[in-house]
Amino acid sequence: MTSPAAAPVSTGHDLIIIGAGVVGLASAYAAARRGCSVLLVDRNAGPALGTSFANGAQLSYAYTDAMAGPATWGQLPEMAFGRNGPFRTRWSASPDFMRWGLAFLRQANASGLKTNTLATLELAQESRQAMQALLQQHPIDFDHVISGKLHLYPTQEGVRGAEAMIALKRPYGVQQRLVDAAEAVAIEPALAGAPWLAGAVYSPEEEAGDPYRFSQGLLEVLQRQHGVQADFDFDTQSLQRRNGQWLLQARDGRRVQAPRVLVCAGIDSAALLRPLRMRMPLMAIKGYSFTAPLGANAPHVSITDTKRKLVFCRLGDSIRVAGLADLNDWNPAPEPERLAQLIAMARASLPEAADYDRIQSSWAGLRPVTPWSSPIIRDLGDGLCCNIGHGMLGWTLAMGSGERAITGLLGTP
Repeated sequence: MTSPAAAPVSTGHDLIIIGAGVVGLASAYAAARRGCSVLLVDRNAGPALGTSFANGAQLSYAYTDAMAGPATWGQLPEMAFGRNGPFRTRWSASPDFMRWGLAFLRQANASGLKTNTLATLELAQESRQAMQALLQQHPIDFDHVISGKLHLYPTQEGVRGAEAMIALKRPYGVQQRLVDAAEAVAIEPALAGAPWLAGAVYSPEEEAGDPYRFSQGLLEVLQRQHGVQADFDFDTQSLQRRNGQWLLQARDGRRVQAPRVLVCAGIDSAALLRPLRMRMPLMAIKGYSFTAPLGANAPHVSITDTKRKLVFCRLGDSIRVAGLADLNDWNPAPEPERLAQLIAMARASLPEAADYDRIQSSWAGLRPVTPWSSPIIRDLGDGLCCNIGHGMLGWTLAMGSGERAITGLLGTP
């Protein structure tokens, strides 16, 4: 192996993007369309093999509600000490963990909920427009469908809270309405087996699609039509500023440099930027999913079960079920007992949605969450920018985030 000191430096690129998940790929598309010579680097063997690989698959352009709000205080006992529910917290004496937790709680009020929800909504609407523009020019096949979505609530209290959020977003053109249990079943007959349902929010314009297949298709477009290069198995060890250039060194000794770098490395971004004395308030929230054949009564509409914090999303002949939120769990490996819990919760929610005895694949991923639930898209100076912290909405916000990040970095709309 070539030693790090002797490794030749790959040059000739205008921009290096660290991370080839959906956010990094969307950013590469935004840059390449503006004439940039782009190099994508990623530690995995291909695109979207991390948190983007098998997330919930919902494109939630209307449901941008921030995590923290007045209701957070009532949920704290479950979030902090629950072991068998949707939430689980790994306690730590780490100053970063404590700082993030306190910053999150500072957002847990009506003002924070409104401000953060609307900020994410604005980005989501930009993202929908950017996705539409992309697909008009490049019809990538990723089981994309305008399926609509139903958010299910088990109590009238939850329904009233949802009504307030609908009213908040209505002036911005969001199409949502409250429906009672009977109308929810009329919209999606698969809900006939959910006697616990008190009401729902119906969002008819919501979309769905497989993020992994999308990422493969977009990378092909980038390479074939825009000359974007991709360097996989490139595990970035260091990022340094030298002689007006940014030098990236991988753990295997490879080195690349360019005048501009965009960090889209998900939860790893904080550690990558820390040596540059840039502290990013990111927290890992580990989520799980499994994909199975359609059950005898699989929903066509995307479903979010707010009681169990689950999503059900049809992808062609399969269904994706995702859920759980393990705060401060930085190990991406699935825990068998936690995965079994997700399957049991899905059976209890919609027993005929999937063929639960023939699960095709399972996954766990670390979602990088900011205290305010919106991503950090920021010019860090000297040609360095970040596009990180998308939390549970990375798939939804990717296209709009890429446009914002590249516009800020290049100064070109």
